[in-house]
Amino acid sequence: MSSIYSIKDLERLSGIKAHTIRMWEQRYGVLKAVRTATNIRCYDDEDLKHLMSLALLNKRGHRISNLARLSAEELAGMVQGLSESGSDYDKQVEALVIATIDYDDAKFEKILNTAILQIGFEETFKCIVFPFLEKIGVLWISGTMMAAQEHFMTQLLRQKILVAIDGHVRRETPQSKKFLLFLPNGDWHELTLLFLSYLLKSRNHQVTYLGASVPLKEVLTVGETLKPDFFYTIITAVPTEYSVDDYLNTIADKFPKSTVYASGSQFINTPHSLRDNVMVMHGMQKVLEKVEELSARAA
Repeated sequence: MSSIYSIKDLERLSGIKAHTIRMWEQRYGVLKAVRTATNIRCYDDEDLKHLMSLALLNKRGHRISNLARLSAEELAGMVQGLSESGSDYDKQVEALVIATIDYDDAKFEKILNTAILQIGFEETFKCIVFPFLEKIGVLWISGTMMAAQEHFMTQLLRQKILVAIDGHVRRETPQSKKFLLFLPNGDWHELTLLFLSYLLKSRNHQVTYLGASVPLKEVLTVGETLKPDFFYTIITAVPTEYSVDDYLNTIADKFPKSTVYASGSQFINTPHSLRDNVMVMHGMQKVLEKVEELSARAA
């Protein structure tokens, strides 16, 4: 079953303005919109993949008038040539989106493996995977990504991180810090948390990873046993047990000598009343910077 996209969805995913998409459609016939019962223009998976290929090639100097004359096979060949050369991250991001839509695990793996060989595991996730996840987020917000597609790409990425974690040799030192990582009860989107676990372990910190959907009572119990220096969680939805503020402040009050780090969409443009030992980080870049800062102190 194909997903249905509005022209605004196509704009957000391809980076091509809606009026330009309409012009390309009218002048060159590159897309075939259909009308809903309420006369709204909509597009399917094939339209999205075709537009993303056109956008990728157009951004690299190919004229749309020339691209419009090419067959789907010819366009695919040109895009494949881009994917196999250079280190332009945009093309890998867009290729991952298309592979996800197609459930093409061989292509997905090839893109990741090539990038890891070229720029390393960490840079692949920072420069390609996280921008890719942002685009996937657009699909979720618009309601056009099926759960199966999300599960498909999540499991492939999860496997990559677990292999990287398993390949790390523990070299904890007296300067290593203790981290307790977890997601609130009801939150199952753990890829970012899992990658953070890898980063911290690779910097020789002690990491206890509780994973997704952990009841607050269990977080407090584990905290009592381990006495971590730092708690870290990602909050993308209001926790099922408490408000966001009460959730974080409960941990902070129970462990006043620890620092509670939090990030996630619940902190975007939203005021919060938090304890002094609760630190909110806005965006993945801030999280990465904090990891490097803490690791430098422990060195």
